[in-house]
Amino acid sequence: MGTSAGTQDKQFLGQPRGLANLFGVEMWERFSFYGMQGILTIYLYYSSTEGGLGLEQATAAGIVGAYGGLVYLSTIIGAWVADRLLGAERTLFYSAVLIMAGHISLAVLPGFLGVGVGLVAVAVGSGGLKANATTLVGGLYAKDDERRDAGFTIFYVGVNIGSFLGPLLTGLAQKELGFHFGFGLAAIGMAAGLVQYAIGRRNLGEEAGRVPNPLPAAKRVPLAVAALAVVALILVVVLTGLVTADNLANVVTGVIIAATIVYFGVILSSKQVTAVERKRVYSFIPMFVASAAFFSLYQQQFTAVTIYTDERLDRNIFGWEMPVSWINAINPVFIILLAGVFVTLWTKLGPRQPSTPIKFAMANVIMGVAFLMFLPASGGSGNTTPLILMIAILLVFTIAELLLSPVGLSLSTKLAPEAFRSQMVALNYLSVALGTSMSGVLAEFYSPEDEFAYFGVLGVASIVIGVLLAGGSKFIGRLMGGIR
Repeated sequence: MGTSAGTQDKQFLGQPRGLANLFGVEMWERFSFYGMQGILTIYLYYSSTEGGLGLEQATAAGIVGAYGGLVYLSTIIGAWVADRLLGAERTLFYSAVLIMAGHISLAVLPGFLGVGVGLVAVAVGSGGLKANATTLVGGLYAKDDERRDAGFTIFYVGVNIGSFLGPLLTGLAQKELGFHFGFGLAAIGMAAGLVQYAIGRRNLGEEAGRVPNPLPAAKRVPLAVAALAVVALILVVVLTGLVTADNLANVVTGVIIAATIVYFGVILSSKQVTAVERKRVYSFIPMFVASAAFFSLYQQQFTAVTIYTDERLDRNIFGWEMPVSWINAINPVFIILLAGVFVTLWTKLGPRQPSTPIKFAMANVIMGVAFLMFLPASGGSGNTTPLILMIAILLVFTIAELLLSPVGLSLSTKLAPEAFRSQMVALNYLSVALGTSMSGVLAEFYSPEDEFAYFGVLGVASIVIGVLLAGGSKFIGRLMGGIR
């Protein structure tokens, strides 16, 4: 879709009509993703008599963090395939098929076999879908279209409708019928997303199927050989015990850091990147660090906060015990309620709204405050923390998220060099990958007996990062070259 078409098309809430289709597929993908992730941690550490696999809590948290990191790390693969082989639209479709296959594996294959096959398929598929859905949304707008941030926030509402319904329904299925029924429901949700997407694919326009930087045919066979070699190497390090469940989060974190360095190097050294584009990529480096720091706390909803919910939160509601995974539905509710407020705010402020570096700085400070809010209830024992306190904490999580996450997606499309459109979005997701894997590494140090130090140290560290970013915001803004 060209610039003029995107500017004139206002058929979906004042936004391009293609946004409605992307809104829908992302909603169903998030339903399946967060539905499964909401019960994954407890599935790993619950005993076999409770339907789980009986791992240590620290190991389970590390695996979930590593898995989440791999999801976002896989955006590199999805973005590269889109830019060099298939185009964003077809890559998104095939990725959705792979996600559905992964959820089916978790539902029908027993024990660790189902976990291994299922999580790898969901991780790779989700990576392909994430980067390309974001790219396709960005392609609906001209770079100077002031609807862009509002459009991404509407898109984010779709994400969170699915994120709300997924944990509720899969958690209820898990509690009443068992874990595999919960995983099966996630597969059904992804199937619904595929049907919806197939019906509306034409609304995305011809540009969505374009391959920006096609890979020469002569390089395809060597690439396939290299890919098979990487798969073989992964199998060797796993089968020989070099990578285990206990060190998986640390290994994934190291891989993500190495991939980040390589990725920035490839983009910055490319002859296809102009001098102005190169400065903009440099400006993204401190934003990347701030985003990773933010998500290392935010993504603990699925690691340390899940364990906290299971062992420290009073989930008794009029004599009925709320499923653990339902805590993951609270944040999406607040996003749905508050997204419209932020859309209106950014739209009304227009050029007077805070710059993106300031928004990122505010997000890190507020996230640090959220962790400090755990302190009044720390030091207790058993399920004694009031549910209302957790709801208040997650409200603060949400405010911080809306300042950073949709804005970060939008920023990555605005700063992207023309030859690296999808791959710049992948860099943004690499920051989420690093933060998510770190959420698993950090959660291994969490224990109910040492809550005060855990939440206190991480909260203060996040506030310090936010203050430092705010101090450097003017310099970062100059590197962005007119992009706010």
